[in-house]
Amino acid sequence: MLPAAPEASRSWHPDLPGVDEVLHARFTDHAYPLHSHGTWTVLLVDRGLVRYRLGRHERSAGGRAVTVLPPHVAHDGRSARSGRSFTKRVLYLRPERLGLDLVGPAVDGSTLADPALVRAVADLHQALVAPAGDLEAEALLAAVVDGVAAGLGVRSTGVEPASSEAAEALRAHLDADLAARHRLDDVAVRLGWSTTHLIRSFTDEYGLPPHRYLVGRRVEAARRLLLEGVPASQVAVDVGFYDQAHLTRHFRQHLATSPARYQRSRAA
Repeated sequence: MLPAAPEASRSWHPDLPGVDEVLHARFTDHAYPLHSHGTWTVLLVDRGLVRYRLGRHERSAGGRAVTVLPPHVAHDGRSARSGRSFTKRVLYLRPERLGLDLVGPAVDGSTLADPALVRAVADLHQALVAPAGDLEAEALLAAVVDGVAAGLGVRSTGVEPASSEAAEALRAHLDADLAARHRLDDVAVRLGWSTTHLIRSFTDEYGLPPHRYLVGRRVEAARRLLLEGVPASQVAVDVGFYDQAHLTRHFRQHLATSPARYQRSRAA
């Protein structure tokens, strides 16, 4: 959350490979001078309207659209309405996550009004602010990268069709150690498929993405331990949640009750 002030910003380096920095900001009078980044800039303007110059083009950012600014291309930025503030959320992605072959298409068309992409970017920001669990942010980042590439008119060639083999391999990997801190990119390399292929195959096969499957399995494991009398704080650690609050949040979502109340019910 940003402070209730005319101008405020918050930035951090997330624990997510491929994302250099996250920025949430609200500006009124601030105007960015002409500059460039070594990263891809993926921008959501949540409130207000931003005018910016990208190369030789003068454009606007705002509304229900994602703005994509390529690395090493000069741009500036300011509120489109004098004295009116704008609120934005920005992902700075490592250049290799999208590739330099998309720089030209991004300069030609930096505004992507795809509702699914807007939702994926917003969901990724939410996951980075309040993590729901490992795998979620990686899966959302993969969706953002795919959505940006598709929006810029670049479709992956030789896309692997979803496969039961890949889905089953990923499920077996997750089931083997529910409490581990899983990284989809690492798992993909180990299993020999791309991250996107694993996510798509898993979702097609089981009807939910890997991170939601993992959360459900952890809640299931937590139920067993709670009924055995293990304290909730220890259960959270044993099944892979960050802490007891993290366990409680997901436990309520799945069972409409708290771990403590669920544990007390075993004596009833």
